[in-house]
Amino acid sequence: MTSTRTSPDQAVLTPRQAGERAAAVLDEIRTAVVGKAEPLAQVMLGILAGGHVLIEDLPGLGKTLLARSFATTLGLDFSRVQFTPDLLPSDVTGAPFYDQRTADLVFRPGPVFTHLLLADEINRTPPKTQAALLEAMAESQVSVDGTTRPLPDPFVVVATANPIEYEGTYTLPEAQLDRFLLRVRMGYLTPAEEAGMLRARVDRAAPEAVLRTLSGPGEVLAMRAAVERVEVDDDLLDYAVALVGATRAHPHVQVGASPRGGLALVQLARARAVLDLRDYVTPEDVKSVAVPALAHRITLKPELWVRQIDADEVIREITGSVPAPRTLPGAPAAS
Repeated sequence: MTSTRTSPDQAVLTPRQAGERAAAVLDEIRTAVVGKAEPLAQVMLGILAGGHVLIEDLPGLGKTLLARSFATTLGLDFSRVQFTPDLLPSDVTGAPFYDQRTADLVFRPGPVFTHLLLADEINRTPPKTQAALLEAMAESQVSVDGTTRPLPDPFVVVATANPIEYEGTYTLPEAQLDRFLLRVRMGYLTPAEEAGMLRARVDRAAPEAVLRTLSGPGEVLAMRAAVERVEVDDDLLDYAVALVGATRAHPHVQVGASPRGGLALVQLARARAVLDLRDYVTPEDVKSVAVPALAHRITLKPELWVRQIDADEVIREITGSVPAPRTLPGAPAAS
């Protein structure tokens, strides 16, 4: 288990090079995770943009497999925590223990000291333990007994939540939901995809496909740095502000997206441009990430539950009604 920050490699990637390497990672993961092209791309966007990912969907749809596959293929240290009602904050962050040999208190790092942490069923643990992740997610550090310890770099939390069970669960507060750069929904496979998944399982005669490691922590940091070189025109920044502002003025919304939502929208749009091998953002990049970036950041009015209107529908309506810039960026700038 890694407990110190990883020194990044010296290689510098252009946005196009980063996009090509990210595409190779996605191609490899698709050999294990069948029929989830867009959810896989969205998780890759979150990693490229330097954020954390919430995967909210029904049981048995491959959420755990997806997280483990990303860790393996990207060459990242991996830890999994099964969140339960009796889980303590120290079970996540670590705690000091008494070493009888030296008669000293020695800090024992918890599973959060890793590159990619799978927080499985995060809504099954009480708020105190959920909050133990807040500092780690926001600051990439853990404070225990007055000592602040940095987490490895990169540090990514992939959390899963089951949206259909309410007994024995604790809804994530808005403050913690806002820490996730995006929320991903996986959905059921089509009949053809499900049949293909079953055939692949029979043919390989093993529970899971064996994935190759194609990257490493340093290269992930280099890909993130490439995202920072993607150009964003002022009119697209104004468009992002207009979309976030529209969530606050929409008649169905009780609490709109925070300014952090605008930051997420822009960073994910830049990452989308990288996946498309571009070093400039288009209006379509912004539109394509609006639902995963903003839907979990808004609170709908309570009466809409009866009408079965969800946040995803509201964000889609907003992206369809807010005018997008008509001018496209010019030739891509040199990286």
